[in-house]
Formats: sequence, C-alpha cells, structure tokens
Amino acid sequence: MLISNLMTCQPTTLSPKDTLQTAAAVMKSGGFRRLPIVEDGRLVGILTDRDIRHREHMDSRTIAEVMTANPKTMTPGMSVEDAARLMIKHRIDGLPVVNDGALVGIVTSTDVMKAFLRVEAGVQAIEEG
Repeated sequence: MLISNLMTCQPTTLSPKDTLQTAAAVMKSGGFRRLPIVEDGRLVGILTDRDIRHREHMDSRTIAEVMTANPKTMTPGMSVEDAARLMIKHRIDGLPVVNDGALVGIVTSTDVMKAFLRVEAGVQAIEEG
C-alpha cells in the first residue's frame, strides 16, 4: 500500500516564527502530537509535543528554537512498509510526506498500524472464505 493512500493530506502546519505557546494551543485544540513546520511552502522542520513539554517561557520562544530541522520524510509513492522501517529505525512516530520539498501530507505510526490491520483482516477473510 502506498503512503498516498493512508496519509493525512494538507495537515495543519505552523511557521518557524510562531511561538511555542501558539503551537501548544494548536496541538491541544486539534488533538495533534506533531506539527509540520513550513516556510514559503517548503517543509523546514517538525515540532512534537515532546519538544514543547515543560518548556519555560513558552510565550516568548519560537518554534525555530526547538523544532527538529530537516526531519526524516517520505514521498507519496513510498510504501507503508517503508514508513514502518523508517519509524522503527529512527524511533519516530510521524513522518511528513513531501513532493519536491513541498509538504503534501503526514503519516503517523497509528496510520501504519491501521494499514497493517486492514491487510491482516483481508488475509483472515481470504483464509476463512
């Protein structure tokens, strides 16, 4: 299965110039654990809930100060297996999906697990049928 079939398209993003306070509010209201950081239409980083947890003076610090710059990424044509391998290898739970440097989606470990469960359910149905 291709990443393009399971990624979240057009995810919520922020700018590296936004504050951690803004990021925390966006994450809380959207139920997100990570946000791609975009500047001039290009992915420049990723911010996770761990990056902002227990930070002092969140109102004055910018995302650029704590984000992971140049994060691991995927392309829409990569497979769910590729995503699983990257997540395991780098111990990460989410990957921005880019096409020529532009953010087109995001895929999470939950998305990957759901894909594997769908495949497993299909295999079981075939075996039972």
